[in-house]
Amino acid sequence: MMPRSLTARSLSLGSALALIVGFTSAGLGAALVGETKQVTLQQKGPSSTDSLKALYRRPTTIPFPKDNAYTPEKAALGKKLYFDPRLSISMAQSCASCHSPSYGWGDGMAVGIGNGMHKLGRHSPTIVNAAWGAIFMWDGRLANLEEQALGPIQAAGEMNMPLDQLMERLNTIPEYKPLFEAAFAKEGMTPKTLAKAIATYERTVVSDRAPFDAWIDGDEKAISEDAKRGFALFNGKAQCMTCHEGWNFTNDGFQDIGLPSKDVGRGEYAPGVIKMQHAFKTPGLREITRRAPFMHDGSLATLEQVVDHYDGGGVERPSRSDLMRPLGLTAQDKSDLVAFLKTLSSNLTPTAAPVLPR
Repeated sequence: MMPRSLTARSLSLGSALALIVGFTSAGLGAALVGETKQVTLQQKGPSSTDSLKALYRRPTTIPFPKDNAYTPEKAALGKKLYFDPRLSISMAQSCASCHSPSYGWGDGMAVGIGNGMHKLGRHSPTIVNAAWGAIFMWDGRLANLEEQALGPIQAAGEMNMPLDQLMERLNTIPEYKPLFEAAFAKEGMTPKTLAKAIATYERTVVSDRAPFDAWIDGDEKAISEDAKRGFALFNGKAQCMTCHEGWNFTNDGFQDIGLPSKDVGRGEYAPGVIKMQHAFKTPGLREITRRAPFMHDGSLATLEQVVDHYDGGGVERPSRSDLMRPLGLTAQDKSDLVAFLKTLSSNLTPTAAPVLPR
């Protein structure tokens, strides 16, 4: 049974059960931890509006990896774990603390807040459409969602919870054991199955149909004329689509976009590659109006400021992307680009927090 559409929020278990998963995340890109995804930096020639629209059409299924296939039991367990603050050493933070459905699955702050209420160094990225991700974290240090699920739990600055201690704690919560047995009959409760469950739930967090999607499908009244001009600029003069490509508006590559930050980003894992210094993963743009402030450091408060930054070209340095240069956008151009970006957000239905095991 095919779903009528991918849902706006974390899928209900009934909706997720109806999905037919036709491909694996391994086929989404060649970016791996320890390697740097190569992105061809060149201006692309003009295309007709119809041919451009075809590049942005939504997929009809969610990809789950072969070694962690979707089941409703796994997703239900993953949701409980995702919202459970007992996964942190303080029992005060959950995954949802930094990746909340209330803020477009981010946290609404410039940088995240970790263990002991200490500020972290980077903005909390959204998990919306993470199922299509080829590599994870701003610096690309984690290869898949399963790794990503365990990373912040263990990180001293974030949830600060050693995995052996976490397993001991979960084993003292009687209602968790049957949930793990239902989801992982032959494996039981382990760090690996915990990661699989959380990753499965995160893959069900999918952006809903936005006005842009209705326009792509032929409804000319779905977006304004300003936004249509913005779409043309996005794919033309502004060259945004060179990195923000496809239905999720990202190629999962890394670029130094000239922000005045000392953070070397991807450069920590590719120290000999000049262009990877100060380079960060290109974020997707779905639900973008709900995810301010923007950039890896949360330094830009509005979409207008983001457009101004790209128009100015950013800080000039050897690592800066070859695409970053003054664009010469007019005030009308900038307004049109922002109007287009706003069409990528849907009317999200609230995600209900689950009843947690006792």
